[in-house]
Amino acid sequence: MSVNDSDNTSIFLRERLPAITRTLQESADQIDWQGEFPHENFALLQQHGLLSRALPISAGGFGADLTESRAIIAAIAQGEPSTALIVIMQYLNSRRLGEDSDWPESVRLRVAQSVRDQGALINALRVEPELGTPARGGLPKTIARREPDGWRLSGEKIYATGSVGLSWFLVWASSDDADPLVGSYLVPASATGIRIEPEWDHLGMRATCSHRVVFDEVWIPAENAVNVSRWSEPRAGLNDEETVWMAVLLGSLYDAIAHAARDWFITFLQQRIPANLGAPLASLPRFQEIVGRVETLLFTSQTLLDFATSGLVASAQAPKIKQVVIENAIRSVQLMVESIGNHALTRSNPLERHLRNVLCGRIHTPQDDVIFTAAGKTALSFNRSHK
Repeated sequence: MSVNDSDNTSIFLRERLPAITRTLQESADQIDWQGEFPHENFALLQQHGLLSRALPISAGGFGADLTESRAIIAAIAQGEPSTALIVIMQYLNSRRLGEDSDWPESVRLRVAQSVRDQGALINALRVEPELGTPARGGLPKTIARREPDGWRLSGEKIYATGSVGLSWFLVWASSDDADPLVGSYLVPASATGIRIEPEWDHLGMRATCSHRVVFDEVWIPAENAVNVSRWSEPRAGLNDEETVWMAVLLGSLYDAIAHAARDWFITFLQQRIPANLGAPLASLPRFQEIVGRVETLLFTSQTLLDFATSGLVASAQAPKIKQVVIENAIRSVQLMVESIGNHALTRSNPLERHLRNVLCGRIHTPQDDVIFTAAGKTALSFNRSHK
């Protein structure tokens, strides 16, 4: 990126993102209440070129780096976080569509063009009813059966973030070979045989519409087995760069929810004047301390995210940052809720929505037990080897 490109990006972020945040905030409560896919939000983001922002330049996109992508996700999340989570998945998947992709060229270009021109959304569907998340191991029950002209895909996926709004499903499946080809099979959402069961009725992040998607003998061309390998061969997970991107963007989303809650909380404390006090709650040392605790938690998170975004954190440490930032966000919102009682849990105030949304941060892979166990094993092995 040239100096001029960097300057233009800074202007874009400075001028457009605050207005986008405000627009998204206007309908956030209604979107949460209805739990329906936020089509108007994505029309707005497409209008501003944000859905193809992380698409590589070689694929016709903007090639946004992690700094810019983080700023965009934070701005969207402060407005409406379900929209931000879907955009995270868009960025993580679309940025793999550059010239260095191992996808078949015709497939790569077709998907990239749809992202660039129509704002087509793409996400990976991996979790299954019986297996759970594949991050814990195991062979998928979703089967891709070989045919002379392609594949027939059958199976079910749950927690499919964005489901009804997606144009492309990257379905984690297994071929019917003796040594199956396991990995991502690209399925257009328009294919015959796809059924979406609207079962997502969650406490928070309700507009992600992470419904169950059923594939019943869905045909796809042979070249749509875009990223598969033999089950008997060693399987590569996320590369170092992808690991950092995932941690930073997810951390930024939930950190942004906490910032939105903080902004409302401070306004509430400044404007709430109990009759027996005759002054705003903000004048009380008790609330000043609570705001200070929140500010310290959020400062810590911002510092960690800054370090990771700047490339100063090894990929092996990135999941720890995600864990700390999300827990700081949750604790921040909980402190605010605990301090003002009924006002915090009243539907007409956004703090209860922020609490429900921020709690969802704990569900993302890798979960806390995996992060802590890996960190513990590493520390114990290091100490043993240095005795």
